[in-house]
Amino acid sequence: MDKAALRKSIRERKRAMTPEEIEEKSRLLGEKLAASELYRQAKTVYGYLPYNQEVRTVPMLERALRDGKRVAVPKVFGEEMKFLYLTDFSRVERGYAGIPEPLGDEPVAEDPTALVLMPGLAFDPAGHRIGYGGGFYDRFLAMEPLHPTLALCYDFQMFPALETEEFDIPVDVVLWA
Repeated sequence: MDKAALRKSIRERKRAMTPEEIEEKSRLLGEKLAASELYRQAKTVYGYLPYNQEVRTVPMLERALRDGKRVAVPKVFGEEMKFLYLTDFSRVERGYAGIPEPLGDEPVAEDPTALVLMPGLAFDPAGHRIGYGGGFYDRFLAMEPLHPTLALCYDFQMFPALETEEFDIPVDVVLWA
């Protein structure tokens, strides 16, 4: 299956999920994240704010704050994505492609070893990832390669193997429920 067909198929599967399924799988993924070594070692978590039927990350990011970690989420500036520190999850607005982003343009997060939570549509056990097509995370990680990365996804987003491009940067750990 080519990337376009795969993206379409996964989007359809996600749209078919009930709100209860999304919440339950997100809760399970939050438990898996909190138990992971990458999370426990992180001083800062670069997360993302969920869009449509994505894994509900806000409770995970709120937990990170309670655990004494700094939290940042992405904001798109043209072709560039920066992470901005965020402590109040009500201070967001629709940004690039309708995805929630922080209000304002500061403070920019600067932790070269922050754990980066990776969104995406499809993953495989080797950490290969098919994203939404914008290339923002691959460009960010090419510029800041020291970040550990972790993806959260639903079980139907896992595939035995994915074909990737040479510029695609694999994820260190994939958790699914």
